[in-house]
Amino acid sequence: MNDNTQASARDDTLRGDADAANRLLLVVEDDAALSRTLVRSFERRGYRVISTDSLEGVQKLLEDHSPGYAVVDLKLHGEASGLACVQTLHEHDADMLIVVLTGFASIATAVEAIKLGACHYLAKPSNTDDIERAFQLTQGNAEVALAHRQASIKTLEWERIHEMLVATDFNISEAARRLGMHRRTLARKLDKRRVS
Repeated sequence: MNDNTQASARDDTLRGDADAANRLLLVVEDDAALSRTLVRSFERRGYRVISTDSLEGVQKLLEDHSPGYAVVDLKLHGEASGLACVQTLHEHDADMLIVVLTGFASIATAVEAIKLGACHYLAKPSNTDDIERAFQLTQGNAEVALAHRQASIKTLEWERIHEMLVATDFNISEAARRLGMHRRTLARKLDKRRVS
């Protein structure tokens, strides 16, 4: 387990803000390069940033910190689910603004993330602008246009795979067993659809 617990001092011009206590952001990402990029980018925007790559790291950081914002990768090392991190963060502070990032976007995981306390869900690649905008979109929008396109067989298969991944806490072997397919077949399907 690699806890890159990083914190940075805020810009002097932001120290007087009433919002200063809430400008602490937690990044939960197991891709070290992406984590460093997010940390640096948010620091440049005036956030104090701490980071970790696991649920255990989240639990440890919450002993000493209470972030107002969090960016959580959906799939962490060891096939662990970021959904457990979302649940832990929301239980710690129901007002925390949590954005889930994923290379495995699906309706099933988006619904679960929102039900567990995330304010938004973004497919990778997403940049800091997208994430910061998502922090501000905490209310639903009844004006969003409804799609008129029917789902394809491949889309339906993809949704079913993700429902099973969520149900098995991202255990690929168990999901493959429940779906009635070989583990390698499922792994290949996930690799083909993954967005870096």
